[in-house]
Amino acid sequence: MITRDIQKAIEALQNDELIALPTETVYGLAGNAYNETAIKKIFELKKRPLYNPLIVHLHSKEQLKEVAKEIPEKAKILAEKFWPGSLTLVLKKRAHIPDLVTAGKDTVAVRVPQHLVALALLEQLDFPLVAPSANPFGSISPTSAKHVWNYFQENLPVILDGGDCSNGVESTIIGFQGDEAVLYRHGSVSVEEIEQVIGKIEIITRNDTTPDAPGMLSKHYAPKTRIILTENIENEIQENSGKRIGALIFKNQTKTAIAYQEVLSAEGDLKEASKNLYAALHRLDAMDLDIIIAERLPDSGLGVTINDRLNRATKK
Repeated sequence: MITRDIQKAIEALQNDELIALPTETVYGLAGNAYNETAIKKIFELKKRPLYNPLIVHLHSKEQLKEVAKEIPEKAKILAEKFWPGSLTLVLKKRAHIPDLVTAGKDTVAVRVPQHLVALALLEQLDFPLVAPSANPFGSISPTSAKHVWNYFQENLPVILDGGDCSNGVESTIIGFQGDEAVLYRHGSVSVEEIEQVIGKIEIITRNDTTPDAPGMLSKHYAPKTRIILTENIENEIQENSGKRIGALIFKNQTKTAIAYQEVLSAEGDLKEASKNLYAALHRLDAMDLDIIIAERLPDSGLGVTINDRLNRATKK
């Protein structure tokens, strides 16, 4: 059921049920972070492997001490700068955080979302929420309530509608090795923005066996339709002539005849392109195409995040 009634979401969560939670990044499949029954339902509904940890969502940075300990100084600085917002921190967990949440690790991923509906809900609960993206594991992330409905329909009792997601891609994830920061996942906060605050960071974004954070697996965020990522969209279209092609383009429409095309930002704005990415992929994936040809974006700022998502979507 798609609804704007926060009370319905509260009642479902208090009964160990799941809801879809709107955030500024993507919609999350949310449950009580302290309740193993609810957490198991998330893994089962998503068909998500148990070795892939979840993110705990808080209503404020003041709540952080309830779930994490031994917080490095750089983590405090980042939380002060970016929370509420699209930055997740991986920190040493407190003992009461279930191992299911953390894939058995001694660290927990935590963030405070920047969405009025999400915060209003979280403030009325006496527990935080875990909320991976509200989609089957490996599929395109949802950025609207309708996307969630298309995936789960009546299998999800409450889909809390908070409108279209303003950022449109997942949070950036930062962990710590001692006092040094490590980037585990590119996201809605660019590397450049983070390094302006705490200096140079190491980047480790792939781990297919024991990921330290969500989004580190090689194949992820993928449409059902085969996707190719290219520097030269026109050449790739020519090489695939005779197929029913959909094009995902940064700013300049292709002049070559194809079945369908999506332009992420006519103005060449990377933030707008990021917001539009998943919605465009959802539309392309519904067009009965033989192939989606995606144009690689400039490899800077949020272009790095978009290219990361498209790269993972191409993996077989």
